[in-house]
Amino acid sequence: MAGHNKWSKVKHRKAVVDKRKGKALSMCSRAIISAVRQHGSDPNFNHALRAALDEARYHNVPNDNIERAIKKGAGMGLGDNYENVRYEGYGPAGVAVVVDALTDNRTRTAANIRLIFDTHSGKMGTSGCVAHQFEHKGRIEVKGVASDEDRILEAAMNAGADDAKFNDESGPDAAWDVYCPPTELHTVKASLEASKLVVRQTTTEMLALQTVNIGAEIAREVIDLIDELEDDEDVKRVYSNADIPESELAKLG
Repeated sequence: MAGHNKWSKVKHRKAVVDKRKGKALSMCSRAIISAVRQHGSDPNFNHALRAALDEARYHNVPNDNIERAIKKGAGMGLGDNYENVRYEGYGPAGVAVVVDALTDNRTRTAANIRLIFDTHSGKMGTSGCVAHQFEHKGRIEVKGVASDEDRILEAAMNAGADDAKFNDESGPDAAWDVYCPPTELHTVKASLEASKLVVRQTTTEMLALQTVNIGAEIAREVIDLIDELEDDEDVKRVYSNADIPESELAKLG
């Protein structure tokens, strides 16, 4: 799959996963509130809520926080009216960037995102300017090592998945990413679990249809842009078609 990107590796090397745990908890609560307000509080009939709950459990959000967010979304709390917004733009060297945000103030968020692009030799574009370069996919992270290839690939194909790739990590971070249509995410997950596989996370992502190889100098600029975008309190996820070779990642330290 062309869009299998390497940003997870960059994040591990830069240790931003731990740094952003607090933000992850807040964003999970926002996603639950938004999903409940749009489609109700029953996850059996609300796929967005089911995905938000899966994400919350992955990030170990306390049950009290989850229940509080559901009540707020159901109208038992004032304010906290969040909506999903997507921004698109270009980073250094024309790298395509998609930013998904969850905000209660579109004006504030748009201004912040535009400033970050401008500060890092980028430019925020119009809706649809780069989204066509990405494909919306469901991703299921399954615990496993490289030698589990036959077992996991067979289970993934039987579950109706499109593809599965090993994340090239070792130790407790070793896992396989199973890709499927977003509408089939929970069906494929259930099938994988029925095959006795351990599912760590389910989510949806924008995968680049074609990636752009960049050198170390541009890579540093692109990573700085994405880091600052991800640090914004309203930003949920950032996607890019930048592909940094392992040799260049090593130069970045």
